[in-house]
Amino acid sequence: MATVKHKILVLSGKGGVGKSTFSAQLSFALAAMDFQVGLLDIDICGPSIPKMLGLEGQEIHQSNLGWSPVYVESNLGVMSIGFMLPDPDEAVIWRGPRKNGIIKQFLKDVYWGELDFLVVDAPPGTSDEHISIVQFLQATGIDGAIIVTTPQQVSLIDVRKEVNFCKKVGLQVLGVVENMSGLCQPLSEFRFMHLTETGEQKDRTEWVIAYMRERAPEMLNLVAFSEVFDSSAGGGAKMCRDMGVPFLGKVPLDPQLCKVAEEGRSCFGDSKCSASAPALKMIVEKLLSHLRVSRTEDGA
Repeated sequence: MATVKHKILVLSGKGGVGKSTFSAQLSFALAAMDFQVGLLDIDICGPSIPKMLGLEGQEIHQSNLGWSPVYVESNLGVMSIGFMLPDPDEAVIWRGPRKNGIIKQFLKDVYWGELDFLVVDAPPGTSDEHISIVQFLQATGIDGAIIVTTPQQVSLIDVRKEVNFCKKVGLQVLGVVENMSGLCQPLSEFRFMHLTETGEQKDRTEWVIAYMRERAPEMLNLVAFSEVFDSSAGGGAKMCRDMGVPFLGKVPLDPQLCKVAEEGRSCFGDSKCSASAPALKMIVEKLLSHLRVSRTEDGA
């Protein structure tokens, strides 16, 4: 780990907030900026990273230097227990000590080489894996943690616990990302349904699109936005102000981002991710500014 310049944990208080999607896209973004990047998946029971990086079915190889990461590109290596499972549907039923052991192996026995960034995708919560990774990495220095949340209070309640966890273990909070911050999608990509009195849905998309094209074609260039989760209490931004931690920004719920994550691709090279990619790019730039990192300093 001494050959890794920057180590960043990606945490969440609650599952299902898009933490692994953010970890994957952060890694894609850093690699696209010519940094040497490693992505370590320590979600032992629910490893999503192999799919989100397009690496399903890949295996770890052993060399005289140790385990070799699986590479997406020459400057983006990945390690996950998902590469070790004979069947992707197989459940990992391990107690804490065994989880801690594999995390230590990932850090000690994997030959990462010279890295600018090691992004660590952690499971939700504040349990054994989190304590172990912080303790293991603190010996060689760790930059801090990014915490991912959604806007509603049921998520923010657990994120507050995550912030307090970081403070108790001496881990700097680099910032909070509010994910799924409203559905954002071009109007032309929506499906329009007519709901009958019996609750049956009838697709009227073709009629609506044709009507707009004829009567108001400029509407087809609009982007529709709708709040999915209740953010009336102020969302992630207010929580950050209350707790004195940085707010990195908001990422909308973008169906195109969901699609590239399912396909294991970067959103930054996909022109259809017009809602999410600019928001993610601004967050990455804000993070690098906070870390005082520039491509001329650390990039290849």
